[in-house]
Amino acid sequence: MTTLVVIAKECLPGKVKTRLHPPLSLEEAARVASAALADTLAVASALPATRRILLFDGVVPPQEARGYEILPQVQGGLDARLGAMFDVVTGPTVLVGMDTPQLTVADLAPVFDGWTSDVDAWFGPANDGGFWALALREPRGDLLRGVPMSQDDTGAHQLARLAEAGLRVGMLPELVDVDTIDDALDVAAVAPRSRFARALASTEALRGTHALQASGSDAVRE
Repeated sequence: MTTLVVIAKECLPGKVKTRLHPPLSLEEAARVASAALADTLAVASALPATRRILLFDGVVPPQEARGYEILPQVQGGLDARLGAMFDVVTGPTVLVGMDTPQLTVADLAPVFDGWTSDVDAWFGPANDGGFWALALREPRGDLLRGVPMSQDDTGAHQLARLAEAGLRVGMLPELVDVDTIDDALDVAAVAPRSRFARALASTEALRGTHALQASGSDAVRE
């Protein structure tokens, strides 16, 4: 009985993945972001969650979120938005972002294999010092409010907050969070059959180069 929440923005030019511009145009960056979100939702849909929520900042949700509850993000910083979400859900809940399109079912399997008595939370560290996943057996918004977000020590601050609350934390694999074009290339190399890799390979700056060899189908990565 686990709730899965994907936090996402509407993928509009100039609103998402702006650090990929240049070399990508803002329109290309938005298409790449949309593909990353589609990959993430495909994996989320393949997991045995009993409730699926898209924590959404935007007007038009992506088609891949059909069947998800759409929960608007509240006003405020990221810590406030995440805290508000963890205040309204009940039971074991896992949050994932849209910036790790290489995500696989296996990466989140421990969260869905049953909460053992020695784990109160799961934490997925990102290579940039943040985190790509956070799961709480008993959701509490105060565990996120006040944590400085979007910094290279965000993950350390969040882990410290969990420890201060006396929670026992299980660790998920570290994943590359796509912020820069180098991150994007690294992720595309790991997941060459993803929508993300194909969208990246179709951009004007990278088309016809050997930096990417994206191919294949939209099959969910196990």
